[in-house]
Amino acid sequence: MDQIYSAYDLWLSNTQSMPELHNELLEISGDEAAITDRFYTDLEFGTGGLRGVLGAGTNRMNVFTVGRCARGLAAHLRRRAIPQLLSGKPASVAIAYDSRHGSELFAKTSARILAEAGVSVWIFRHIMPTPALSYAVRKLGCSAGIVVTASHNPAAYNGFKVYGSDGGQLTPEDASAIYKQMQKCDYFAPVGRPFEELLDAGLIKYIDDSVTDAFIADAAAQLPPEEEPRRALKIVYTPLCGTGIMCVPQILAGAGFENVTVVPEQSEPDGDFESCPYPNPELPQALELGLALSEKLAADLLLATDPDCDRVGVAVRQRDGSYRLLNGNELGVVLLYYILTRRRDAGTLPQSPIVIKTIVTTDLADRIARDFGAEVIDVLTGFKYIGEQLTLLERDGELDRYVFGFEESCGYLCGGYVRDKDGVSTSLLVCQAAEYFAARGYTFSDMLEEIGQKYGFTETRLVNVRYEGAAGASKMRDIMKMLREGPPKSIPGRELVAVEDYKNGDTKYIDGGKREIKLPPSDVIKFTYSDGCSVIVRPSGTEPQLKLYYAAGGTTREQALAELDSFIGTFEEAVG
Repeated sequence: MDQIYSAYDLWLSNTQSMPELHNELLEISGDEAAITDRFYTDLEFGTGGLRGVLGAGTNRMNVFTVGRCARGLAAHLRRRAIPQLLSGKPASVAIAYDSRHGSELFAKTSARILAEAGVSVWIFRHIMPTPALSYAVRKLGCSAGIVVTASHNPAAYNGFKVYGSDGGQLTPEDASAIYKQMQKCDYFAPVGRPFEELLDAGLIKYIDDSVTDAFIADAAAQLPPEEEPRRALKIVYTPLCGTGIMCVPQILAGAGFENVTVVPEQSEPDGDFESCPYPNPELPQALELGLALSEKLAADLLLATDPDCDRVGVAVRQRDGSYRLLNGNELGVVLLYYILTRRRDAGTLPQSPIVIKTIVTTDLADRIARDFGAEVIDVLTGFKYIGEQLTLLERDGELDRYVFGFEESCGYLCGGYVRDKDGVSTSLLVCQAAEYFAARGYTFSDMLEEIGQKYGFTETRLVNVRYEGAAGASKMRDIMKMLREGPPKSIPGRELVAVEDYKNGDTKYIDGGKREIKLPPSDVIKFTYSDGCSVIVRPSGTEPQLKLYYAAGGTTREQALAELDSFIGTFEEAVG
C-alpha cells in the first residue's frame, strides 16, 4: 500500500492544472479501495493501445496517461526512424479521434507532444471513423497512427489506439517496444507549446478533406460488381452519436441510395451517449430508437455503426413486417455468401480466394468458403490479426486473393485498402446485398434459412460476465485456471471430446490424441462436446469481463436454438 499511496500523493501534487482530476483525488482522500483501484496498476498497453475508465490515476484514462503514451511512441519512432532522418524524411504520425469525452483534448495533447519531439503530425480537423485513420496512415505514408476512441464501450471509457505504418494495429513486438519507452517517461513532463502555435508553425498539419473523399471512394470501389442497381431500399441509419455521420451517409448517397433517414436523436456527436448508454450495435437496447423509426417508416433495414464506426449492426424487415436484429455471425455469413456468389457469377473471384476470420467466429463460414473453393485462415481474436494477414499477403504479392474478413463482434472488411474493420464500406455492402437479394424475392432472413438448409444450421450466442476492479481481475484468472485444471468433462447428454488450449498451444482429445495449435499463445480455451456443441472462454481485452462464445447445430434453426439453450444451461450449471 505504501507504493500506492506514494503514487496518489504524487498525482495529488501534480494535477492542479487539471481541476477535474485534482478534485477527484481530493474526494477519495482516505478511501483505501478507491485509491487502490486507481493506482494499483498502470493501464495495460498492448497491441490495442490503452483503454480504460476516464478519471485520475495510473489505472485511468486521462491527459497524463495519454501524454505518457505519446512520449513513449515519440521515443520509439525516433529510435526506428534514424535511416529516415538521414534521408531528410522525419517520422510522421496521423491522428484521429471520436466523439467521446476527452477525445479531442487527448488527440491534440498527443499531437503537441509528438510535434515537440520532432515528429511530423497530421490530424483530422473533425471527428473521423477509425478506418479513415488506417487509410490516412497508408495514403500519407506515415510512420504510425493514433485513434483516440473506446469503440463501443460505455461513456465512462476512452482509449488510445496506435497503428503501424501499414495502417494496422501494432504488432506485439512494436507494442512491447513502445511500452518499454513509456516506462522511461514522466507522467507530468511539460507538454510544450500550444496546439495553435504548432499548427501555425507547420509542425502540425490538418489532414485535407481530399483524403477523406479518397477513403470513401476506395472503400466503395472494393465491393463486388453489381447488376443494374434499382436503389429502391428504404434505409434508416444511426451513427449512435459517433463518427459514422462523417462518412456513411456520403458513401450511401454516392452509390445512389437516396432514401436514407438518419435517427435525429443520435445524429449529433454526444460523449454522454444519452440516447444509447451502451453504444454497441450488437445490443438491442442500443438500437431502440432506430427500430422505432424503422417501424414508423416501414424501412427495409436499419444500419447502426458504433462511435468510431468500425463495427456495424443491422436489423432487417421480415415478411411479417417485424424486425430481426442479426448477430455478427449471421450478418457475416450472409455477406460472405453474397460476395462469393457475386464475384463467382461476375467472373472476378480469384483462382484461390482467401477468407480470414477469428477463432471465435462461426464455423459455418468455413463450410460456405469451402463450397466456393476458398481457403480459410483462422486468427486470434481481434481484427488486428486479420489486418496482419493482409499485410503478409501484400508482402507476398497475393493481396488480390483476399475476398473477405470478419469477426463475430460485427467487424467486417471487404478489400485491402485499410488494415482494420470498416463500418463505412460495410454499410454500403449491406445495402447492396439487401438489394441483390430483394431482386430475387429474398429477405436477409430468407437467405439465412437457405444458407442453413444448404450448409447446416449453426446458432451462436455470446455471454458476457463482468468482474470489476482488482478483485474481478483476480477472479477471472482463477476461473481460467480452474477451467484448465478441471474442465467440465461430462454434462447432461454430452461428453467432452476435445479441449483447445490456446495458451498452451495444443488441442487434446479425450481419446488421447493431440494436435498443435499454430497460433501465438493467448488466454483462450475451447471445449467441444460429443453432440458438436462448443464453448470458447476468454477474458475480454477491452473490458473487465469474461466472454463465453457458445455454438450449437441442428437440422433446423429451431432445433439449433433449442440445442443452444440446453447447452448453455447445462454448461453453466456444470461450472457453477
